[in-house]
Amino acid sequence: NRWLVFPLMGGIFYLVYVLLPLIPTELAPLEDRSNVRVNASAPEGASFEYMQNALDRTSQYVIDSIPEQFATIQVVAPSFAGAGAVNSGFVNIYLKEPHERKASQQQVFGKLSKIIGGFTDIRASVSQPPTIGSRFAGLPVQYVILAPTFDSLKRTLPKFLEKARQSKSMQFVDADIKFNKPEIRLTIDREKAGQLGISVAEVARTLQLAYSGQRLGYYVKEGKQYQILAQVHREDRDEPLDFKSIYIRSQAGKLVQLDNLVRMEEESNPAALYRFNRFVSATISAAPKAGFTLGQCLQELEDIKKQVLSESFSTALAGQSRDFADSSSSLLYAFVFAIVLIYLVLAGQFESFIDPFIILFTVPLAVTGALISLWYFHQSLNVFSQIGIIMLIGLITKNGILIVEFANQQKEQGLPKRQAVIEASVLRLRPILMTSLAAMLGILPIALALGEASGSRQSLGIAVVGGLLFSGFLTLYVIPAIYSYMSAGKVHKMGEE
Repeated sequence: NRWLVFPLMGGIFYLVYVLLPLIPTELAPLEDRSNVRVNASAPEGASFEYMQNALDRTSQYVIDSIPEQFATIQVVAPSFAGAGAVNSGFVNIYLKEPHERKASQQQVFGKLSKIIGGFTDIRASVSQPPTIGSRFAGLPVQYVILAPTFDSLKRTLPKFLEKARQSKSMQFVDADIKFNKPEIRLTIDREKAGQLGISVAEVARTLQLAYSGQRLGYYVKEGKQYQILAQVHREDRDEPLDFKSIYIRSQAGKLVQLDNLVRMEEESNPAALYRFNRFVSATISAAPKAGFTLGQCLQELEDIKKQVLSESFSTALAGQSRDFADSSSSLLYAFVFAIVLIYLVLAGQFESFIDPFIILFTVPLAVTGALISLWYFHQSLNVFSQIGIIMLIGLITKNGILIVEFANQQKEQGLPKRQAVIEASVLRLRPILMTSLAAMLGILPIALALGEASGSRQSLGIAVVGGLLFSGFLTLYVIPAIYSYMSAGKVHKMGEE
């Protein structure tokens, strides 16, 4: 019954509208690359030795708790792009090959995520190398808050972080800017220093020699060259009161304690100020919890933005989050461009603007089948599955081409269009089934994720197989029904009167 085609197409469009919000989105599914990283940061003001000892304990804990690992590498104050903060570091955990261990990389990640909260001396997070992008890019969620002034950012950021840490979809939520780095501001009493005959430059030079670790020169011992560093011992420079142990000689030759010449004020300030697009900025980083994707995390951050940030603030994305947003818009453009290109090519081949439009009615069927398959098998809408949907445009339109082309030939022989399209559907059933089955069987190994490192491409195979299976049968009904409505009574070529 051809009158059912319009309710059917309306139901298909409604089904697409319902399914799209239900399918999680992300940049790309993670592959098992036998690598997990523990990123750590100590309280602001922590020393290099403190961070090194903390990472030593973390590495030993990993070695004792994760039997799947075979090597760990730890780095304190990483400086791949410049000087790194001494209170930061990471432990790179290399796992055995997948066939040599019982637990997958995702299971190891989940285990570490649960026990990482037991580290009270450092703030730690766990990450996996992304399928697309740099493995040193940090956590997947990178949400940048752009503020008009530093003071407004300082007031608003704690509220945003509090909301984000209550999220049901994110873990390891943190910001790159901290306002609690301890500092000591020294003010020289110039009047007293002048009375004692001590210059400001002399006070500054004494402080530099005592605390800066400046290299004064080298010496050679037993054929090896060593640096000469000027710095007091660790136990004499850990506390602010250690200023009393530093003396400076006056012009009269007397030794004066340094704390008699300086006034000390303790305060806290951010270790660094960041800018993004010329705005004062703070980057919120996080990782999705188990069962959630990058797209869901970003959507929740957008909801928090509406609750916390005023209109004077703006936001942006960085790292993997920006790659995810860029790829989504680019693939949507590629999808539309593919449809337009196919329409123009078919219009030239059929010498008609109506026949290609009839053929393109197979595209909604294929997209719906792909979305149903992704939803049913708990797959995400990512770069690979979107590429699979674009592939479907070319794979499924050939069914419509077979029917419409043969129906046009039958009309040229004098058959009515309804009888012509029915006969075309019957006679072209075998070629349609053969080509569809060949395509589905060829891509089935990808859908079944056979072979190592094939998990990230599984969504592509599921989308293609599901789209072909769903649309392959409906095409035999939809295309003849649409053809009987839209096609001319006789073959009409472009340019004919």
